Amino acid sequence: MKLKSSLLSGALKTILLVAGSIFIMLCILAFTSLPFWAYHRLGVHNSSISRPPSSIVLLSGSGIPSESGLIRTYYTARIASAFPDAEVIIVMPGNLDSSFSAPRLEANELIMRGVDPANIEYENTGRNTREQALKVAAGKSKEYLNQPITLVTSPEHMRRAVLAFRKCGFTAVSGLPTFENSLDANLTFNDIDLKGNRLAPAIGNNLQVRYQFWHHLKLEVLVIREYFGLLYYKLRGWI
Repeated sequence: MKLKSSLLSGALKTILLVAGSIFIMLCILAFTSLPFWAYHRLGVHNSSISRPPSSIVLLSGSGIPSESGLIRTYYTARIASAFPDAEVIIVMPGNLDSSFSAPRLEANELIMRGVDPANIEYENTGRNTREQALKVAAGKSKEYLNQPITLVTSPEHMRRAVLAFRKCGFTAVSGLPTFENSLDANLTFNDIDLKGNRLAPAIGNNLQVRYQFWHHLKLEVLVIREYFGLLYYKLRGWI
C-alpha cells in the first residue's frame, strides 16, 4: 500500500513538473514573435488565390453576431465584390426555414454588404470540416470539382480546411484567411498623467506587457489546438 502511494505521488510530481515546464516555456515564447508566425503559417500555407474562383465557400464560424461570424462574412463580401460572378456557398448548420437561423443571418449580413442574393447557396447539414467538404462535393461533376474555389475561414483553420476539400476531390482550392488588422494608433501613455496610486509598476509605454504577451498566449492555444486537429484528420485519412 505504501509502495503504491509512493508511486502515485512520484507520478503526480512528474506530471506537475512537466506541466509547469510547458507552461513556463509557453510564457517565455509569448514574449517573442514565434506564436504569431506559427499562426500566420497556418493561414497562408498553400492557400494563395491564383485564379478567379467560380465558388466562394464561407465556412461556418460561431454564427451572427459573433467575432468569427462577422469577420468571415466581411471577408466573404469583399472577395464576392471582386468576383461578382462567383457563387457564394454558406456552410453553416441550421434550419433554412427559419429567418433567425445562423445560415439565414449570415446570408442577410452578406446581402447587407452588397452580395447578390441570387448568388448565395447553402450547405446546412455538415457538422465539421470533413463532413462539410463531403457535402459540398456530393453529387458534383468532375468538371465542377476541377473549377477553382476559395475558402473563407479563420487563419488557424485554413490549412486543414484546404487539405480537407482537396481530399474530397476539389483540385483547385485556395483560401482567404480572415486575419484581423491591428490599430495604427499610438496606444502608449504616461502613467503619471493618469494619476492614481503607485502600488503597481508603470506600464503605459510597455505594449509588450499590456497587449502582445496576452495576445501571443491566445495564439499559442489556437495553434496547439489546430495541430492536434491536423494530426487527428491525418490519422483518420481525412487530409
